This record gives sequence, C-alpha cells and structure tokens, in this order.
Amino acid sequence: MKLERLLGVPGEPRTVEDLHGRGYNFDPARLPEFVAQERWHHDDRRQPLAPEPPGEPVQGGSFECACSLMRDYAFADGSAVHAIFEQDAPLEGRDMLLVARFAGLDFRLGVRVAGVIDEDRVEDGRPVRIWGWCYRTLRGHLERGQMSYEVRKWLDTGEVEFRIAAVSHRAKVGNPLVRLGFALLGRREQLKFYRHTCQVMAARIAAAAAGAPA
Repeated sequence: MKLERLLGVPGEPRTVEDLHGRGYNFDPARLPEFVAQERWHHDDRRQPLAPEPPGEPVQGGSFECACSLMRDYAFADGSAVHAIFEQDAPLEGRDMLLVARFAGLDFRLGVRVAGVIDEDRVEDGRPVRIWGWCYRTLRGHLERGQMSYEVRKWLDTGEVEFRIAAVSHRAKVGNPLVRLGFALLGRREQLKFYRHTCQVMAARIAAAAAGAPA
C-alpha cells in the first residue's frame, strides 16, 4: 500500500463518482491534429466471429451476443483491466473506472463513453450492420486518446466480426517512476489487451453458437 501511494498518479480517481464532471485529458476536436503532429499510435484489430445466415442479424445470434458482451465490457474478462461503472447509467455518456494491473500495481483510470453507433452502412459496395461505442480518456489517465469497439455483420454473406480501433498517446504523468514504467511496458500491455479481448470475444461467441451461454 505504501508503494502504491508512492507510485500514485496525481488526480487518480478512486470511485466512479470521482469521474462525474471530470474533463478529458485532451481536446477531442484537435484529435486529427494531435495524431498528425505527435505520432500517436493507430490500432485497428478485427476478429472474425461465428457467422450467421445472410441478411439482418438473427435473434440470439453472434451479432446480438457480441452486442451484449460489449455493453457489459465482458470481453475484458480475465485481462489486466477491470471496469467499474453504474449499471443503470445510459451507455452514451457513461463514466467508467478502469482498474488496470500494471507492473504489479493497480492504477485507476477514468474514461467516458463519448458516442454510440447503431446503423446500416455501405462499405466497399457491401451492406454492413454496425453496433458499437467509443470512449475517451479523462484527466488522470496514463494515456490520452479514443478507443472504439464495434460488432459488424456483412449482410451479403453473414460474416460477423469484432473490431477494436484506437488512437492513443502517453499522457503527461508527473510521477517519474510511473512515466518510465509506462514508457517501457505500456505499449506491450496495450497490445496484449487487444489480443486478449479478441480471443475472449471469439471464444464466447463460438460457445454461444454451439448452444452454451455466451
């Protein structure tokens, strides 16, 4: 506990209530500018899921199950990140306290759901149904940026996929030990989280397609 206090991040939230009214640690309107000037990371991961018949998503199918897992942040189960949020809060605008296990210590990081997508679209001439949401980092987070999670069904073939898209950069952290540790290990842990969430989503959707609870 003394070590955690020593390595604490100034302004680190302790509860979800601490996040209410807290601002972002970057200006979302300037995100394209930051990305171009500061060499932010660009990540785009796509994980195929159990397919459905062509056409609109079917009741209880891969698309619906994936939406449910995403709504509850259940795709992160078993990872180094655990999410705490008010269960009855609307998804859009939801404040989430991410408890991340990093270098053997727990860090509490605030994010806010900034948008929900629920639409039909045409991409590369193909119709696709998309549902998902994105969050942005709040003051006190070790990173700054935006991450989105989507489930997509290509209506012409029935293919379903889970997508993670993110732009991110290290935040300016006052504690030099935390800053050094995150510079050395943060990116590795970030990529590890992406792999884990894709694996969990694929496994749970496959289990649901086989008749087991997702």
